[in-house]
Amino acid sequence: VKIIVAIEFAKQAAHNVFNENEKIPLSELDKYYLPYTDGGAHPRWISYEKNLGNIINDSVKLIDVARGMIIFSSNANTEYLMDLLGFDNVQNNIQLLGLKKHTPIYPLVSSLFMYQNPKKVSEDKVLKEIEKLNDEDYAKAAFLIHRELKNDSNYKKKFRPLDLTLKMQKEWSDRLPASTTKEYVQLCSILNNRKYFDDNTYHVLANVLETLMENPGNQTWLSHAGMKGGSTIFVLTKALYATLKNGTKIEMAYFFNDLTGEENTRLQKWMNDFEIKVLTDEDFRKQIVF
Repeated sequence: VKIIVAIEFAKQAAHNVFNENEKIPLSELDKYYLPYTDGGAHPRWISYEKNLGNIINDSVKLIDVARGMIIFSSNANTEYLMDLLGFDNVQNNIQLLGLKKHTPIYPLVSSLFMYQNPKKVSEDKVLKEIEKLNDEDYAKAAFLIHRELKNDSNYKKKFRPLDLTLKMQKEWSDRLPASTTKEYVQLCSILNNRKYFDDNTYHVLANVLETLMENPGNQTWLSHAGMKGGSTIFVLTKALYATLKNGTKIEMAYFFNDLTGEENTRLQKWMNDFEIKVLTDEDFRKQIVF
């Protein structure tokens, strides 16, 4: 989903809908930050920007907000950008990019509020009410909560992390926007071949999605490459693309669901070695293609 938000960001920035170097107060991003719900991604991003000297007068550039969404997977940055870009504009990319199996995109942080249990009723009862919602109604509920978060600085104080039990988290995870590996490889192909959008859009996208090219070592064997992973306790996903110096183009996606905590941890340890093997070993690529 954050790749799709990044694409909309690049399109609008490239066509001067906004200035990507405009400074945004951190307080605007903080509206959508719920502690203990993102594995510390948002605080780590802020520390990173502070160390780089990019935060001035408690404000940061929009381009760095977008990069933080990708590099650190900040959900707060994602929800802020969705609002800035226009939820409909982000959603319209699903059709534009030909993704026929993608479920609706909605405010991710806001949806967590649906899994609160203020009246301390049976957890199963709360989950049954949520399960009654179809995708459209579920998204509508998330949008209503987003409006509250945006306009009422006290609203997020109502959030109780302890209500978000494993059972609640599993239902939330299962209802997140979803698609198939095939469709995300299709998306990666659009990004890798640089023929779908104009040069200005791809230039902004490279700044947001292709940060691994900032490593001089990667520049010796890659012309360009980008990637984005996504995870919950139960889910682990990755989509990546690369054009090697020899002209070879590679697009890949792998999605896991219903993982145990141990499985998730073990897979994360193997991800980097696996991806490097795919990118550097042609024989290995032939073994795993299907």
